Amino acid sequence: MNPTLLITGGSRGIGAACALLAARQGWDVAINYTRDQAAAEAVATQVRALGRRALAVRADVADEAEVLAMFAAVDRELGALHGLVNNAGVVDVAARVDEMSVARWRRMFDINVIGSLICAREAVRRMSTKHGGRGGAIVNLSSAAARLGAPGQYVDYASAKGAIDTFTIGLAREVAAEGVRVNAVRPGIIETEIHASGGQPDRAAQMAPQVPMRRAGSADEVAQAVLWLLSDAASYSTGTIIDVTGGR
Repeated sequence: MNPTLLITGGSRGIGAACALLAARQGWDVAINYTRDQAAAEAVATQVRALGRRALAVRADVADEAEVLAMFAAVDRELGALHGLVNNAGVVDVAARVDEMSVARWRRMFDINVIGSLICAREAVRRMSTKHGGRGGAIVNLSSAAARLGAPGQYVDYASAKGAIDTFTIGLAREVAAEGVRVNAVRPGIIETEIHASGGQPDRAAQMAPQVPMRRAGSADEVAQAVLWLLSDAASYSTGTIIDVTGGR
């Protein structure tokens, strides 16, 4: 039986790239989505074409009841969980902190932080040897913004990703003796649809000159780091945060 991987926000961008690379490397894949079922099903179809099982499953990661239902569906349809990629996340339009609303902040942290905590909790309950599991790996998606602060753009997003960095280190140490490894990847300027959702569809191209490598990265390049951290090749890595930023 192939190992099973759940990817939140798996219908597009980095999540979709992770799903396809995971399938090529022998994983069965559960693809979480919030709104775009057609996109998630399209990724699932590509995973199946690679000879792996796939499940598209809807859940808002900020909603605990929906996350519990999602994990139950994965248990039922794909069996024991071996890996989680906490990829689901949002940005917002560029703004200064003194222009932001509390509603924006709550959405930012509910999805980017609390959603990742809920999903990680459920994964640990299934994978940890303390709970009768056989171990596994969690990879959280952070951002270079956690180091840079994103002034004048989205300090709230950067703050949420800073929380993900701290969560990664703390949870890694908490479950290190229970067969569960927890790591993170910090993407830099990557060509994905997330920029359009923040009102800046051309942001990757505009920011490329500021990157030491003078180009934006691809979702596939981020996926390579994620899948390495999930693999046995990273068996002695936990609490590790890998920058995929072109030197930025």
